[in-house]
Amino acid sequence: MARKRGWQEFTPDQTPQLQQRSPAPRSSGRQRVRVQRSSRGRGGKTVTIISGLELPTEQLNALAKALKVATGTGGAVQGDTIVLQGDRVTAVLEQLARRGYQARRSGG
Repeated sequence: MARKRGWQEFTPDQTPQLQQRSPAPRSSGRQRVRVQRSSRGRGGKTVTIISGLELPTEQLNALAKALKVATGTGGAVQGDTIVLQGDRVTAVLEQLARRGYQARRSGG
């Protein structure tokens, strides 16, 4: 392997390691979870959007699966939100309350 020529501030052994601090996840009761019904940008189809969940990807996927099973609908995780097919706001609010989340209805 050829050695790089020219000026280098650090050699590979001396590269400073930055401390990455990830924010501590909030407990389920302290998160600002919002549940809303929307049909914007979906060709008139109504969906239920759950946002504000500060969970790792694996837990978010597991929660989405549990909500889909509990409400009997399809859905997906899009970024940090869960999108369920149909108007299932009340059922989702009940399921989240059972799991310890303080979710609020958002929008109309």
